[in-house]
Amino acid sequence: MKKLFSRNFTLVVIGQIISLFGNATIRFALPLYLLNQTGSSALYGTVTACAFIPMIVLSPVGGIAADRVNKRNVMVVLDFFTAGVIVMFSLLVGSVNLVLLMTVTLMLLYGIAGAYQPSVQASVPALVHAEHILEANSVINTISAFSNLLGPVLGGLVYSTYGLKPVLWVCMVCFFLSAVMELFSHIPYEKRAYDGSVWRMVRADFAQSIGFIRREKPVIGKAVFVICGVNLFLSSMIIVSLPYMITQVLQLDPAQASWMYGFAQGILAAGGLTGGIGAGILAKKLTLQKAGNLIVICALCVFPMGITLILFSSGIVNYIVLTASCFVIMVCSTIFSVEMMAFVQEQTPQELVGRVIAVMLTICMCAQPLGNAFYGVFFEICRGCESVVFLFAGAVSLLIAMGAKRVFYKL
Repeated sequence: MKKLFSRNFTLVVIGQIISLFGNATIRFALPLYLLNQTGSSALYGTVTACAFIPMIVLSPVGGIAADRVNKRNVMVVLDFFTAGVIVMFSLLVGSVNLVLLMTVTLMLLYGIAGAYQPSVQASVPALVHAEHILEANSVINTISAFSNLLGPVLGGLVYSTYGLKPVLWVCMVCFFLSAVMELFSHIPYEKRAYDGSVWRMVRADFAQSIGFIRREKPVIGKAVFVICGVNLFLSSMIIVSLPYMITQVLQLDPAQASWMYGFAQGILAAGGLTGGIGAGILAKKLTLQKAGNLIVICALCVFPMGITLILFSSGIVNYIVLTASCFVIMVCSTIFSVEMMAFVQEQTPQELVGRVIAVMLTICMCAQPLGNAFYGVFFEICRGCESVVFLFAGAVSLLIAMGAKRVFYKL
């Protein structure tokens, strides 16, 4: 039996630990800085929505690159480029318009992430034996969750104590070290013919991936629509509500609000970490037919957030319920994600896996900017009655979850 942690997989894992820690920290610090400077949930939602657009556009490009170019080289180049983007932001902040600078920087960072992620996911089947694919995905998700746990918590402490600049330099060093680490790895790949027409290649590869999903594996398409609905009405609500509620609504101590938001993000990541570990432990027992139950649990966990706002005026009580509910949501959603990613990797031919994953990510992410912008405005309209937003999100998410449960149960 071949072992899971080969030399190359271990190097990729270590590189991911460093890179994802920097990613989690910078994605925490920059939007929080914008929200602290402006106090506007609508502006926050709009800027983060714009940031997702290049991620959506570049995910298919990343998928094509993952299938046609050395995946290691893609990850190395993009990590070095990310370090450069952070350096430029740190030099320009304070001398140019903050909203414009923040929008451009976040668009670059999210775009890089969109092009980067397919290479990571597509490298898993190339680095581990087929019998270890689900466990390998559990490892990758656990690393992501662990980085998301430490990044916001430590970033929140440093940000609240020393300000934004030290956070930026720590993140820059993380991406630089990750790129250096990845240089020593080797990811097998088969070079494919290139006919010289980039547009024709992109169009043909995208059409081939869509055709595979529609004709050969329609269950992947059904899962994509479920994830789109969850991203639009549940994930976006959590992304917008956490910083807005903690720093602007719950009337917590202003000196501690940034740190408490970082801790809440850490709790969110701890749920992802628990879900990733749980998916690895329960790998033999997880079935696609029961995957819909996980989405139902996620939807039900939204209602306590709204109900507590109605019943209690204490900011600490609402903070505890908000973070606890998000923890459970992250546990269940991470297990669902690991299940779906392993299924796609197992059912997709090696030469298509990068593009199919990129198409999935692209379609699913289309809902994210719409949801961010929607909830940013929705919270602004419902200022003083934020419970309405949570109850709405819970009701719609539950309807989507019940439909998902029926779809997966019939498989």
